[in-house]
Amino acid sequence: MCDFNTLTDEEKKLHHEKLLQCANAFGGKNFFLQLLEAIRETKPHPLVAGNSEFSIELGTIKWNKVIFNDKLQLLIKARVNESKQDNLLPAKDAKNYKKILNVVRTLKPIVFNVKPAEKEDGSGFFFQSFDVIDENTTKLNPVFDALFFCSVDTVKKVLNYEPKA
Repeated sequence: MCDFNTLTDEEKKLHHEKLLQCANAFGGKNFFLQLLEAIRETKPHPLVAGNSEFSIELGTIKWNKVIFNDKLQLLIKARVNESKQDNLLPAKDAKNYKKILNVVRTLKPIVFNVKPAEKEDGSGFFFQSFDVIDENTTKLNPVFDALFFCSVDTVKKVLNYEPKA
């Protein structure tokens, strides 16, 4: 998702629609981008928060399980290879296969709930970290990738994408 320029027009359109839907459920593009900027500025990474929550004045993201830093670091390394192999999981004979599979199994059940501070700004939205395609193929959920990892400029590009007629 973060390699937006390499995606097909159909994939770009799909990601655009999904992120726009999420942004509108959080109060619009500007609120959504402010949330992303706050996430990028927070150290340590918000995903390792002990209370499984990230809050700013505009709203809150909550999730149902603590994520430890070692899992986050493995995920960050694995996502770099995802676009090359079109799969988060490495080949079964790769030495890091079991570690990455363990990260997926640990994080897969987590549900993220994003809610704006004011009800009139939107209803909020839910998402999970991964899209499991089949038993051998797992991809990062584009919303998860956009919220926690992609550059704010890339997300702006996705939100402002205009599908070809």
